[in-house]
Amino acid sequence: MTSYVKVGKLQVAANLYEFINAEAIPGTGISAGEFWLRFQDLVTELAPENKRLVEKREELQKQINQWHQQHRDGDFEKYKAFLEEIGYIEEEVEEFEVTTTGVDAEIAKQAGPQLVVPVNNARYALNAANARWGSLYDALYGTDAISEEEGCERGSSFNPLRGQKVIEFGKKFLDSIAPLNAEASHGEVRKYRLVNGHLMATLRNDQEVDLMETSKLVGYRGDEVDPEAILLQNHGLHVEIQIDREHPIGKTDEAGVKDILIEAALTTIMDCEDSVAAVDAEDKVEVYRNWLGLMKCDLTASFNKGEKTITRTLAPDREYTAVAGTPFTLRGRSLMFVRNVGHLMTINAVLDENGQEVPEGILDGVITSLIAIHNLKGNGLYKNSTEDSVYIVKPKMHGSEEVAFANKLFNRIEDILELNRYTLKIGVMDEERRTSLNLKNCIHAVKERIVFINTGFLDRTGDEMHTSMEAGPMIRKHEMKSSTWLQAYEKSNVANGLSSGLQGRAQIGKGMWAMPDLMAEMMKQKIGQLHAGANTAWVPSPTAAVLHALHYHEVNVTSIQNELVKITKKYQDDILDYPVANEPNWESDDIQRELNNNAQGILGYVVRWVEQGIGCSKVPDINNVGLMEDRATLRISSQHVANWLYHGICSGEQVLETLKRMAKIVDKQNAADPNYQPMANDFNNSIAFQAACELIFEGRQQPSGYTEPILHRRRLEAKAKAGSTVK
Repeated sequence: MTSYVKVGKLQVAANLYEFINAEAIPGTGISAGEFWLRFQDLVTELAPENKRLVEKREELQKQINQWHQQHRDGDFEKYKAFLEEIGYIEEEVEEFEVTTTGVDAEIAKQAGPQLVVPVNNARYALNAANARWGSLYDALYGTDAISEEEGCERGSSFNPLRGQKVIEFGKKFLDSIAPLNAEASHGEVRKYRLVNGHLMATLRNDQEVDLMETSKLVGYRGDEVDPEAILLQNHGLHVEIQIDREHPIGKTDEAGVKDILIEAALTTIMDCEDSVAAVDAEDKVEVYRNWLGLMKCDLTASFNKGEKTITRTLAPDREYTAVAGTPFTLRGRSLMFVRNVGHLMTINAVLDENGQEVPEGILDGVITSLIAIHNLKGNGLYKNSTEDSVYIVKPKMHGSEEVAFANKLFNRIEDILELNRYTLKIGVMDEERRTSLNLKNCIHAVKERIVFINTGFLDRTGDEMHTSMEAGPMIRKHEMKSSTWLQAYEKSNVANGLSSGLQGRAQIGKGMWAMPDLMAEMMKQKIGQLHAGANTAWVPSPTAAVLHALHYHEVNVTSIQNELVKITKKYQDDILDYPVANEPNWESDDIQRELNNNAQGILGYVVRWVEQGIGCSKVPDINNVGLMEDRATLRISSQHVANWLYHGICSGEQVLETLKRMAKIVDKQNAADPNYQPMANDFNNSIAFQAACELIFEGRQQPSGYTEPILHRRRLEAKAKAGSTVK
C-alpha cells in the first residue's frame, strides 16, 4: 500500500511529498506551504475539465463507430459532412501567424537532429544532453555507414584500412561544406594555419590556398600558426577540425587531423512519456529527480567500462578565438525540452479531495516546471535556455479544444509558480487524427507559446486504425507509409506550420529512425525529411545524431521551406482516406507472417515494460533486427491485430497460438538477461504474456487504442508481486 501525507485537501504519496519539499522546492523562492495550496486549487479547477475532454474523445468515437456500422457504402461526402456535424472536423480559423517570442536559436534559427531519451535513465539522459557535439570518425568507424567490404571489417582491434576509409569520407565532407580554392581538396592538405583571419591550407605540392568562402571560418583554438582546432560553419551548424600530430590518428594524417567534430543534436527531448515506464510515486520521483539534476546541472552517472569506472556529467561549453581575435564560447550541450504525459492517464501519486487519482499530465506540468525554475534562476553551472524559456512537449492531444486546455494549464502553472506569461513554451505533437485534421486551429490555440510541431507515424497510425476500426480490415503495416492518408498527413503538417508562421520561430519536425544499427540505410532515407521541409527529425542515439547532422549540411532547409510556403494546397480530404483493404485477398501465409511480426514485437516490448519497467529499448524483431520500441510502436501493432481479429482476417485461436509461439522466441532472444522473466514457462501466470493478450483481445475497447491503461495496471501488478510497491 502507498503511504500518503495529508496536505490540505490532497493526499500526496509520502516519497513524492518528501522529494518536492526537500529537493525540488528549496532554491526556487517558493514556500512549500504556498506551493501545495496553489497546486490543490489548480487540481480542483482543472481536473474536472481534463476528465470531460477525455470523455468527449469516447463520445465522438462511439458516434464514428455507429456511422460506419450504418454506412457500409463508405460515401466520402456523407462521411465528411457527418464529421463536421459532430464537431470532429472544426471550422478553420482565419489566417494568422504565431507570435511566440523568447525562443532559443537552436529552435528558431538552426536546423539539426533531435534526440528523444528516457529521462529516468541518468546515463542515457547525460549522453543525450552531451550529444550536441560528436566525433564523425567514431560514428563512421563504428557503424555500417562505412562498408565492411574490401578488408574494411570492424573488429576487436583497429583496422587501418577501415580507418583510411573513414578519413577519406571526412575529407570529402570538408570539401563539400568548406571547399578550398584552386579546386584543391582537404585530402591534399599537409598543414593548416591562420593568416590575417583567413584559413590557409598548404598542399602537398607546397601551394597555399584559402577557403573558397572565407566566411565559413568562424574561429580556432590554439595559436594561429599551429592551431589545435579550426571551427567552420555551414547552414548554421558548426564543424571542428581537430589537429594533434601526436594522436594515434593524427600521426597518420598529413595535416595532423585526429578527428572532425560535428555539431549534432541541437535539441533533446527528455522524456517522461512514451519511453518511460512510470506508474506510481516511486517511478515519478525517479523521473523528476533526474530532471532536477539536469536543471541544476549536478546529475551524474557512473558505470564500468573495462577495468575503469567512468563518471559522466554535463559537458562544459566549448571555447574558441574568433577570426577577429576575441574569445567566445559555444554551448557544449543540447538544448533540452521535457516531454510531459498527455491528458489521458491519472496516477495514484496524488489523490484529490474525493480520493480520486489526479491527472498525470497536470502533475507532470506542475512538477517539471517547478524544477525548471532552478535553471531559470541560475542554480547550476549552465543555463539551458539563454532566453529564459522552459520547453515542454505535450503529446497525444485530440483537436484544438484539448490544445487550448493545455494552454490554460500552462497559464495556471505560470501563475502558481510566479513565472512570466509564456515562459512555458509548448511543443504540439501532431500524432492523433483529430489534431491532424484541425492542425491550424491547434496551432492557433497556443499561438503565443508554440515552438514545435512534428509528425509521428506510429502513434498517428495507431489512432487512424482505432478511429476507423469499424470501417473494415486495415491494410498491412508495411503498406501504411505509402498510403494516401499518411502522405497527406506528412505534407499537411509542414504546410500548416509554414502558413502559420512557424519558420524562424519554431521547429517543424519529423519522426524517429527506429533501426539504430542500420545507419547506412538511415543516411539514404532520412535526408528525405529535410526535402519535405522539416528543420528537425528524431534520431535514436548520439551516433545517429552525428550522421544525420550531415544531411543538414547537404540541404539548406530554409531554402526548402521558402519554396514550400508558396504551396497553398489543402490536404484534409486525403487525410480522411482511411486505410482499409476493401477486398482483401491475402494468402494465409501472408496473414500469418503479419501476425508473427506483430505478436513478436508486442511481446518483446511488453515483457520488458511490465516485468522490468523498461519503457524504451532496442528489441530484436522476428528477423533479429534491433528496433527501437516504445508505446507508440506497441499501439500500432496491437491495434492492427485487434482490427484483423475483429474483421475475421484471423481467428482468436490463431492469434493466441501465434502469441504462444512467439513468446518462446522472445524468451530465447532474452535468455542472456539475468533479470528476464520467461513467459512460456507458465502462460497463465505470466503477467507480461497476459498483458500482451489484453492489448489485442481488448484492443477495440481501449481509449483511442492507447496501451497505457493495460500497461500501467499490469506493471503495478508485477511490482506488487515482486514486493517493490511503495511502502
